[in-house]
Amino acid sequence: MIPRGAASLNGVMIARSFPARFGHVVSYANGSLRANGIDLAVGSGARVAAASWVCAPAIVTGFDAASIHLLPLDGTPAVTIGARVFADDGVNEVAVGAGLLGRIIDASGAPIDGLGQIGGLRSSVANRPANPMDKAPINTALATGVRAIDGLFTLGVGQRMAIVAGSGVGKSTLLAQIMRGVSADVIVVALVGERAREIADFSERHVSPETRSGTVIVAAAADAPAILRLRAVERANAIAEHFRDAGKSVLLIVDSLTRLAHAQRQIGLAMGEPPTVKGYPPSALAIIPVLIERAGGDRRTGGSITALYTILADGDDLDDPVVDTARSITDGHIVLSRTLAEAGVFPAIDIARSLSRTMSDVVSLEHQAAAQCVRRDWSLAAENRDLVLMGAYRAGTDVDLDHALANRLPILDFLKQGSHETVAAADAFEMLCGLSE
Repeated sequence: MIPRGAASLNGVMIARSFPARFGHVVSYANGSLRANGIDLAVGSGARVAAASWVCAPAIVTGFDAASIHLLPLDGTPAVTIGARVFADDGVNEVAVGAGLLGRIIDASGAPIDGLGQIGGLRSSVANRPANPMDKAPINTALATGVRAIDGLFTLGVGQRMAIVAGSGVGKSTLLAQIMRGVSADVIVVALVGERAREIADFSERHVSPETRSGTVIVAAAADAPAILRLRAVERANAIAEHFRDAGKSVLLIVDSLTRLAHAQRQIGLAMGEPPTVKGYPPSALAIIPVLIERAGGDRRTGGSITALYTILADGDDLDDPVVDTARSITDGHIVLSRTLAEAGVFPAIDIARSLSRTMSDVVSLEHQAAAQCVRRDWSLAAENRDLVLMGAYRAGTDVDLDHALANRLPILDFLKQGSHETVAAADAFEMLCGLSE
């Protein structure tokens, strides 16, 4: 006699079978779940059976003698006491590949641009330990189309550069300029903690049709859970690493590193970490070098990730812990000046406080000398500005200062560039040489 329902199992193939292990939720507090009955390593993926019959994804963030701690990726899932918890390695996998080009996705990988589903290969979102000897040297200049950067702070392929700015000084406009003029095969942008309106505005107004087809945007709005804001940057890094492994030249933009640190601060404090300087727990600052070191060139594949990390200087304070940590690990920094922005100079790059540590490796000696001359004139004029305004300096007293004062307005004209204007690197060099004569 054939059991009832047995016919419905005909044709079902079971590739492998193994006993499934389940735990159960015992508590929920401060955004973190605790579960007993299952042992999972820190960083592992898991799913929690919510009351709505939807299995909510979660990440294991710690454990104690009796339970594991999980952070739900969906914020506050509708779970109840005793809800089942089981392992799921797929939580830590991300879609990568050419199917992502021209698309906008959220931190979970779901498309938010209304253009349908995305298929592709799968890769781990986690950081892959890199051999320092596999890092390619930075010896090739990368043109950005921004005259001040290409002339005074020339980037190299594989360089990691911090862009430090207060609010409202033209940071997003500068990023858009670089995206339009950069010489890269693929652009990956992580928008972290931005207002939802700004995400739509950036993708529609700042990303030109010419660059959209080669751009991937990963967005996590300000109201997203802290773990998703962190996951957005990890996903963007994993996508960029896939293209680098394929031999592509990638520009990675993370906007902003400060909001990433804020997300990790929220997670760390919820997990019981002690607050240190300005309320940041140790993990909030330790995560910055871990993420930055994922960028760079690869000797094996010939691909590269040139990374730009924006940093919000709270109150224009350049001694902020996030600013200080990022400057110590990146290959240079560009500081945007509120004074210049208020004077209508865009991009408002502060020449005296900006620096590219790899410029000497990618430009000629003539280019280096011209840039140093312009930087010296700018600094000299700034240092003596008060004397000149008070009338305490008489022209002809110092030849170098006279030259610097005469050169101040031409240098300002060199800095100014229309938001939709792209300048060739050769033209920027020619103008720079003219200023240094």
